[in-house]
Amino acid sequence: MGAGIAEICALAGLDVVVCVTSPASAERGRARIVRSLDHALRKGKLTEQDRDGALERLSFTADLDALADRQIVIESVLEDEAVKVQVFRALDKVVDDQRAILATNTSATPIMKLGRATERAGHVVGTHFFNPAPVLPLVEIVPSLLTEEDTVTRIASFVTEKLGKQVVRSPDRAGFMVNALLIPYLLSAIRMLESGFASAEDIDSGMRLGCAHPMGPLRLVDMIGLDVINAVAESLHAEFREPHYSPPPLLLRMVDAGLLGKKTGRGFHEYAR
Repeated sequence: MGAGIAEICALAGLDVVVCVTSPASAERGRARIVRSLDHALRKGKLTEQDRDGALERLSFTADLDALADRQIVIESVLEDEAVKVQVFRALDKVVDDQRAILATNTSATPIMKLGRATERAGHVVGTHFFNPAPVLPLVEIVPSLLTEEDTVTRIASFVTEKLGKQVVRSPDRAGFMVNALLIPYLLSAIRMLESGFASAEDIDSGMRLGCAHPMGPLRLVDMIGLDVINAVAESLHAEFREPHYSPPPLLLRMVDAGLLGKKTGRGFHEYAR
């Protein structure tokens, strides 16, 4: 997700600094963006000049201090509340402009908790991009109770006018709006498979061909990542205590086994790596 967000920002003509954990991570991130841009070039969706310009506007670093002069920082680390809180504490000390927006691309972490990790909760907001970010048009804007309305206005304007996305506003509740509807559906598909009611192929084909979904639920879980689905489900269940939000045992075991979907080559389906 971080690579996708960096790509669309660079294509929008913005100077983009990507902060990663290591030089190896920087190489992987840059290679991922290059592959995506080259794919768009082959499809005729951008020109060589567009691609080359975007790459020129991208820089990678493992030094968080390089974000000191940024006006907008979009965090997109793994879906782990403790890690995100740590990142926001560090950003609060690093980013110089006290009116800079500190945004999080989270699927489930409460924005309030991230805001309270800083001394500028009024400028902390959720920006939930959807995967893949260069393709899907939606971003959920999620203010906490402490987020200033001016922050919401500024980030919504940035997302729509600069990045060309569409926005919906969601309250700061676990899962926000889209995942609060989507996750129970995906978990139901996993339970259907787990019970032996139907095969993964038939479940996916049924929803594609019978309900005109572009992708079956189990392939969608594989694309998002089983670990991400599990994290969002646990967040929803912890907040609402509704049984349909509880992660099925099969999902838990697959996450423990490292079968996380497309990114690991195997989830509910197998993928070439």
